[in-house]
Amino acid sequence: MQPLLSNIKVLDLSRVLAGPWASQILADLGADVIKVERPGRGDDTRSWGPPFLKDASGDDTADGAYFVATNRGKRSITLDLQTPEGQDLVKALCADVDVVLENYKVGTLARLGLDYEALSRINPRLVYCSVTGFGQTGPRAAEPAYDFLIQAMGGLMSVTGERDDKPGGGPQKVGVPIVDLSTGVYAALGIVAALLRRTQTGRGEYVDVAMLDVQVGLLANQAMNFLLGKRVPRRTGTAHPNIQPQRTFHCADGDIVVVAGNDAQFVALCGVIGQPALASDERYATNGQRVRNQESLDPILDAIFAQRPRADWLDSLKKAGVPAGSINSVPEVFDDPQVVHRGMLRHLPHPVAGTVPQVMNPLRFGGAELRVDRAPPLLGEHTDEVLHELGLDAARIQALRARKVI
Repeated sequence: MQPLLSNIKVLDLSRVLAGPWASQILADLGADVIKVERPGRGDDTRSWGPPFLKDASGDDTADGAYFVATNRGKRSITLDLQTPEGQDLVKALCADVDVVLENYKVGTLARLGLDYEALSRINPRLVYCSVTGFGQTGPRAAEPAYDFLIQAMGGLMSVTGERDDKPGGGPQKVGVPIVDLSTGVYAALGIVAALLRRTQTGRGEYVDVAMLDVQVGLLANQAMNFLLGKRVPRRTGTAHPNIQPQRTFHCADGDIVVVAGNDAQFVALCGVIGQPALASDERYATNGQRVRNQESLDPILDAIFAQRPRADWLDSLKKAGVPAGSINSVPEVFDDPQVVHRGMLRHLPHPVAGTVPQVMNPLRFGGAELRVDRAPPLLGEHTDEVLHELGLDAARIQALRARKVI
């Protein structure tokens, strides 16, 4: 079965995480992604280690885990965009691509003659996506941004972490660069939407994606809690601000998570813990009442869950249809039978390491396959191949290499 985007070619000028995450999604969907990297150095994330990918003899390669996590399925070429020849090669490549993806500071590519206005004159069907911290307009548009900064500025850290009056209280960042990753997903979605629109109009589109915009959008229910309730959302640890009981519970030998997402599940939970009267108590009979009276409900549940080990509780809760689970470490995630069944971990052939582990794209289709035949590339691994496709002969390529253009 053909991948869904097997007819699409992407020129990826982005680096680090949000942009490369978007282009990896497009590559998984079958697009031919040509990743442009700096000669001799490559994407910054190649050096972000340890750990580094190891070669067949067990020695470190030049590729850090960050790079290996975000660049599957791409072809790597090296190209110095600061040189006129490098800029001309980008323009030549753009004549035959469907998408350009970039995450340079606002105005940088315009100064190099590689912005949407310039490249769309060469290829009017071009979909051009810019990923930045603050977008192309506004008072902070020219400023750099990182995931940690946007988690703080965008309100995420204000609602993440334990309450100030409890041990470990204070704002926390999420344990993965969630804004970068979510921005990559939105960028890929915007690109696919623009490609779909192109089938109707025959013309390309400019897509402007800002990390701060993405994070503000991700506030979701917490934003609406404020906009409708007129109360500033606070950190609640693992407890959900709108659904109870939904939090971590300490058992006799460790922690579990319980999610009673509706009143029927709460009734079932009360049966499991041997307290059916709680379900009819007017303080706890509905979710709204349980949220309002959480401070009195929590100690009752805490005392009961502490009496038995995790496995006992999880078995009983599963039989009663109450969603619950252990708090898995990363190794435990990849040992989970459901994760194994879904094939979320694959090992792809690699020219230096032999094989490289990859956490797979979560999308599954009934009539199409993801593309899983290309590991994260070596720096410049496909430079000659791509330039040959562009019509350059070996002598011209060698001359460009001698002048450090590639």
